[in-house]
Amino acid sequence: MKKKESNNHIEGCAIRNVLDRFGDKWSMLIIYLLSDKYSLKGKGKMRFGELQKEIGSISQKMLTVSLRSLEADGLILRKAYAEIPPRVEYRLTRLGKSLVPHMANLSKWAEENQDKILKSRSLYN
Repeated sequence: MKKKESNNHIEGCAIRNVLDRFGDKWSMLIIYLLSDKYSLKGKGKMRFGELQKEIGSISQKMLTVSLRSLEADGLILRKAYAEIPPRVEYRLTRLGKSLVPHMANLSKWAEENQDKILKSRSLYN
């Protein structure tokens, strides 16, 4: 993608595009929940209600918006079954699965450094 300068930032910047997606409150958690390690004892798929129950504090609207965004980015797949009542399952794509180890590394780093960060924050205030 060609980069062009606009208003002192670079449009089309890869890191900006990625961080815009994962800087929101729910995307990384949804990806984690759909990872083979977590979801339904390793099956790698979950229904909407299961995701909402696991997250707990997310509204139906926000979960829908987050799932659509992740689907648009090619990170998850939505599969609807022609049943009554309707059943919809979500799972990670190959691209989404490729993100999980990086999230695990970031999570590990956060756990290893949380005390240092909290101490630094307390000294800063």
